[in-house]
Amino acid sequence: MARKRLIIEMGMGIDQHGQDPTVAASRAVRNAIAHNALPGVWEVAGLSHPNEMIIEVQVAVPYPEQVREEEVLAVLPFGRKTLTVESGGMIVQGRAIPELHDKNDEMLIAIAAVTVLIENE
Repeated sequence: MARKRLIIEMGMGIDQHGQDPTVAASRAVRNAIAHNALPGVWEVAGLSHPNEMIIEVQVAVPYPEQVREEEVLAVLPFGRKTLTVESGGMIVQGRAIPELHDKNDEMLIAIAAVTVLIENE
């Protein structure tokens, strides 16, 4: 079966305190899907359940080796999901606040692209 892309959504996420790349990556994915509806999945592609969608997520974030992939994919409520994490995003100098358990002054910024595909004959 051939795969066809229906939509690509992009998003950005930031962890201002905590220096956790998983938090930044999860927020980027949530931002990417926050304002969309996919009626074409039913009305054009003819899928009968949202778990039939194929969802490919690509995230660029500082410290990609620290990303907990299951947590990032858990942001997506449906679909057959895969995640690719790569080095990227941005580190911005912030301000460590002890009460927020900051490890340092870094703010981590992640970017994400979420692609929804369908299989057809």
